[in-house]
Amino acid sequence: MRLNRVYLDVPLSSGSLIELPPPAAQHLAKVLRARSGDEIVLFTGDGREFAAVVEAARGSRVTVAVGEARAIDRESPLAITLVQCIARGDRMDVIVQKATELGAARLVPVTSRRSVVRLDAEQAASKAEHWRGIAVAACEQCGRNRMPVIEAPRPLIHYLGESSPGGVRLVLDPAADRAAAALQIEASVEMAVGPEGGFDDEELEAFRVSGFVPVALGPRVLRTETAAIAGLAWLQSRYGDFAGDGDKSAVMSSNGSGRETR
Repeated sequence: MRLNRVYLDVPLSSGSLIELPPPAAQHLAKVLRARSGDEIVLFTGDGREFAAVVEAARGSRVTVAVGEARAIDRESPLAITLVQCIARGDRMDVIVQKATELGAARLVPVTSRRSVVRLDAEQAASKAEHWRGIAVAACEQCGRNRMPVIEAPRPLIHYLGESSPGGVRLVLDPAADRAAAALQIEASVEMAVGPEGGFDDEELEAFRVSGFVPVALGPRVLRTETAAIAGLAWLQSRYGDFAGDGDKSAVMSSNGSGRETR
């Protein structure tokens, strides 16, 4: 039986009795229909999870008994940073949710020249907080006990100017040469995905100067949300925790897209 999981942004200790914060209590009581005696799992994002039992659930107030702490870390050995141009509508929400489920360690929302979405400082802060909430819900669902880092949105050019390579850097480009030089991916990788209209030539050149290698995921042009999901699944299947005990240092040839068909 799958137990309900609840994220708490407060320290937990085994043997304690705590009243859940209002948002978590309301979700547990109103959405998950928890009742006294129900077993649940609590986690705080540090890699552990705690067995817990609902002691009382009255309206939107829920008290739980915190049980044994278990060090169950479901993170991928491949640290993936997704540099994602902000998609319009609810597409970005889907990208954040699926990136969390697929094990991305870090997500950097950026805006590029062809981005449809434009945010001022207040909107950027609000969106970042909203996306962190989506990541929390995705962790509750998929079993991750560590939260991915969701950074504040920024212009792409600022990210490229501020960041420094910490591993292999890839930019999805449907026009990439499929016979590009072979790469090896071991501990970390950055993958950049363009907006609905794709990156322009000057941006692709800026990526090249910053050490990004253009790759394509196949012969078809993918929508931005499809490219992000497909790229993450591809990386995990070849080099991360989808690969099992196979050879994770296998050579990766090019093939992908971040450009949407119009």
